Amino acid sequence: MIIKSLEQLNSFSKKVADRLKKKDYIFLVGEIGVGKTTFTRFLINYLQKKEGLKVSEVLSPTFNLLYEYDLKKYKIMHYDLYRLKNEKELNNLSIFKENEDAIKIIEWPKLIKIHISDKLEINLDYTKYDNVRKLGLFGTGKWKNFK
Repeated sequence: MIIKSLEQLNSFSKKVADRLKKKDYIFLVGEIGVGKTTFTRFLINYLQKKEGLKVSEVLSPTFNLLYEYDLKKYKIMHYDLYRLKNEKELNNLSIFKENEDAIKIIEWPKLIKIHISDKLEINLDYTKYDNVRKLGLFGTGKWKNFK
């Protein structure tokens, strides 16, 4: 899939958001600055507006590792694992034990080796054009055939 503008990325994030349920995982893979946090911001802000909540400033959790967003129906936990070096550090975060009913959006998930039943992995890649991104989608469970 090719995304040619921020508007298209926003539309795609809404399509994903409308299918989200408790216990879903979204893995975001791509180089620094490719749009992982922008996608997450669009998704969370859309869900907040949809539920009549105040729109949050969605920042990259690179230094905090985690930001949480409370919606009416569930919580979204937004992780950035860029700085983690090994599985021990990953296990210390308790991603798979803490608040299992939450939706978890994880940037830089390369250390995660366990199988997750309902996961959408979005690979964002640069193209030769500044504002154009290539998206690869890989899903498991209910996300398996998502396009």
